[in-house]
Amino acid sequence: MIAAAHHSDVALEFEGTPRMDGVFYGSVSRRSSITWHIRTAGETGHSAGIFNAEKGYGAIYELARILDAFRRELPETYLTYNVGMVLGGSTVSVDAAGDNGTATGKGNVIAPAAYASGDIRTISNEQTERVEKKMEAIVAEHLAKAEATIEFGEGYPAMAPTAESRALLGILNGANASLGFGSMPELDPMKRGAGDISFVAGIVPGLAGIGATGEGAHAPGETIDLSTQPINTKRDAVLMYRLSRIAQGADLVSAAR
Repeated sequence: MIAAAHHSDVALEFEGTPRMDGVFYGSVSRRSSITWHIRTAGETGHSAGIFNAEKGYGAIYELARILDAFRRELPETYLTYNVGMVLGGSTVSVDAAGDNGTATGKGNVIAPAAYASGDIRTISNEQTERVEKKMEAIVAEHLAKAEATIEFGEGYPAMAPTAESRALLGILNGANASLGFGSMPELDPMKRGAGDISFVAGIVPGLAGIGATGEGAHAPGETIDLSTQPINTKRDAVLMYRLSRIAQGADLVSAAR
């Protein structure tokens, strides 16, 4: 994809065309999907010693501190943060992918180990970098006798909205007008997940989701509304024809006017 993007002018992603309350929407941005994994450690011993100078707070309290600080300190526009799995106790075992694990423990034993994993979703790679630094700073503020580390997976980058991608949506809406179809508003990026187009978003402008329209995406029983196929097919065909008529390397913003 990246190699193809370097000798292309635009990227068109044929995932589902969203429709809400009978209105079709165009997508010029998609949020990232970056996984994270936190491991905490602390002193163990009889629970009677919890919070004292010798034993400190243990691994589970350290993990709880971090997760609650994320909840309070991270929120900003277009950012979501999720905790998908938490484990803690006398022993913690997690598979290589970090998605499955087991834990053992007793109520009267201070937990020496804990683990949590989840994801963050951002509107731009700059936001990803900023949020990751904030998370790292929170993790580094350890409780007494406890420690913690955080790792981030590669995941999906973000496709930030740009003037060029919005110009592509304008060209698509020009096709809609010529065909007698309604105009497609810009979809709120909070309403869809990450996508492959994001890997080339920094190279070429693009439109995300101009394929079939249906219900139940990524679930058993997913459907296509066949009555929308002629609509989506016609406007995509006119879009691609009009893009082919734009000179290579031309300013899309000017071409869309």
